[in-house]
Amino acid sequence: MRINLQEEAAEFLGATPETAPEELADVLEVVLALDLGMNATQLEKIRAQMAEARGGFGLRTVWLGDVSR
Repeated sequence: MRINLQEEAAEFLGATPETAPEELADVLEVVLALDLGMNATQLEKIRAQMAEARGGFGLRTVWLGDVSR
């Protein structure tokens, strides 16, 4: 399933704005199909806890590191 996730993520990254939602849905389907011993609700709880502790992408801000080097 991890290979499937890589393939679906690559398809999403290469998608047009029109096809991106469908490709992202495919990524989500594979993520939820991974046998990690948790369901979507449990995964969302972990995501929310991590966003609270580390910050999330709500503002779509991404740390690029120290760009002054």
